[in-house]
Amino acid sequence: MHYPGAPELLKPASRKFILLTLLSGLLLNLLPWYGLALLFRPDFVALALLFWAIREPRKLGFAAAWIAGLLMDVGDGVILGQHAFAYILGVYVAIMLHRRIQRFTLWQQASHVLLLLLLLQATMLIIRLFGGAVFPGAGYFLPGLTGAMLWPALSLLFLLPQRGKPGADSVYSAGHK
Repeated sequence: MHYPGAPELLKPASRKFILLTLLSGLLLNLLPWYGLALLFRPDFVALALLFWAIREPRKLGFAAAWIAGLLMDVGDGVILGQHAFAYILGVYVAIMLHRRIQRFTLWQQASHVLLLLLLLQATMLIIRLFGGAVFPGAGYFLPGLTGAMLWPALSLLFLLPQRGKPGADSVYSAGHK
């Protein structure tokens, strides 16, 4: 029996599905984007890492963030460790705030995710600037905005496998009809 306004009970996410989402994010990041698409392309790996750090913090560790970051560093050809450090920082903050963020609606969560994505981008920018790069301009932070706008759709997509079959009775209501 489902009561209006009651939170939905979801199945736990499998580690295989979490890995699949991270690999999908990696592949989306490594696609040959160009032009305006590149300017607005969100960091899909960061979005996946933040989603699972908020949703299933015990199933996503810092090692996954570190490895994903190193793979992104190699794929982007940037200073080794800049994505890894930024991802670990983002996952740490997301895990620390995961209970608070989960209580909000998806659009309110998106505002928190925007701040987390901007933190990641600022961290990577500082590392690049210390490495001798020039400031790329304010447009550098546009992907964070795009990522925050994608958050509600991405959340619903990632939660699809955790929902039960439509119309199926809940395990908790079996025998209490």
